[in-house]
Amino acid sequence: MLGKIIVILLFPAILYALGSSFVFLVKDGGEGDRMVRRLSWRVGLSIGMILLLWLGYQLGWVEPQGLATAVPQAAG
Repeated sequence: MLGKIIVILLFPAILYALGSSFVFLVKDGGEGDRMVRRLSWRVGLSIGMILLLWLGYQLGWVEPQGLATAVPQAAG
């Protein structure tokens, strides 16, 4: 359960960093370093989330669910 909460909190933070870097790109015209710092945060948060998910999988805290597939019915 804690893993789900961490992912739920990290994902909006990653999207916020991505959106704010776009805003700084438009405002600064690519001249400032604010955009680069925000993109660096986004990359760091993404790598951190991937590593946490991998660690959770390795420790058995996260299990793959897969996609539900329909079982074909036999013609009667």
